[in-house]
Amino acid sequence: MKELAADIARWRARGERFAVATVVGARRSAPRPIGSKLLVSESGEIAGSVSGGCVESDVFGEAREVLAGLEPRLLSYGISDELAATVGLSCGGEIDVFVEESPLVARVLEVAESNERAVHLTVIDGPRIGAEALVFDNGEVLGDAALAPLADGLQGGKSKVIDLEDGGRAFAEVYGPPPRLLAFGAIDTAESLCAAAKLLGWRTVVVDARARFATPERLPSADEIVVGWPDDVLPQLSPGPDDAIVVLTHEERFDVPALQGALASDAFYIGALGSRVAQASRRERLVEAGVSPKTLERLHGPAGLDLGAESPAETAVSILTEIMAARAGRPGGPLRERAGSVRSQPATAP
Repeated sequence: MKELAADIARWRARGERFAVATVVGARRSAPRPIGSKLLVSESGEIAGSVSGGCVESDVFGEAREVLAGLEPRLLSYGISDELAATVGLSCGGEIDVFVEESPLVARVLEVAESNERAVHLTVIDGPRIGAEALVFDNGEVLGDAALAPLADGLQGGKSKVIDLEDGGRAFAEVYGPPPRLLAFGAIDTAESLCAAAKLLGWRTVVVDARARFATPERLPSADEIVVGWPDDVLPQLSPGPDDAIVVLTHEERFDVPALQGALASDAFYIGALGSRVAQASRRERLVEAGVSPKTLERLHGPAGLDLGAESPAETAVSILTEIMAARAGRPGGPLRERAGSVRSQPATAP
């Protein structure tokens, strides 16, 4: 949504209306993930994409009809059939696209840009098609308040389609702050990790008790640098389920309390650098500190996938790919060996 901000601002400045097409379902090898958007203005300008070009022309025509006053509609596209001259996807995937003229889109854009936690609910099928609501964490609701209960428990989760009692369906698009990468240890690998994570849109924080190492000059890619001991810093950062923690130090007085605190948090990934010998010693110290063997199963150590990494930049890629796999619930192996869809998102619409 953020990448469409300039186009939306330009059209609004000209007083132009525009239709929004959103991918609300993706199955098999779909070309774009759920939530991808294509915008079509009154004057015929296009921004964004729902398929990488396969069905854009057809969606454009449907969007023009919505702008002409026809009702919103749910479209489905599958494998193209050249003999039947049908519009479809050459990749073998399937997508569902909802086309509407959303009165809440400007506020939704503000939510996306500010990283506020909110759920945008849109009825995509059934007797109330086109109804929508924007539900914030603090309970504020914009739009159709009757839809608000559908947002319960979705904050921080994944966007999905919800079945309604009247036989219809609603698409719940979840917004919130980007994942955080917390790196303990202001070494060169921390800078490489921050640089790579920023390309993904993640927020990065580097923590070190040594002020002479934890500097903007050494860590130009870090969004935040914190000087302090793990015992003091972790409660302030309050790691949650959207956070990954990597301990890069090799000093017991720093990495043991950092890992102990990390393992007590809700972070979805906790990793540590070091050889197998260092990992075994560290685990012994953690058990002595009161960490249970069951809790230690959460620790990825040595951190990273087996990519043959040697340099700090290569090590950062190895660690970050393991973090991404953990977040998606995937093993991180070669895609050619994966059965089923290569996409990380499950199907959300039948």
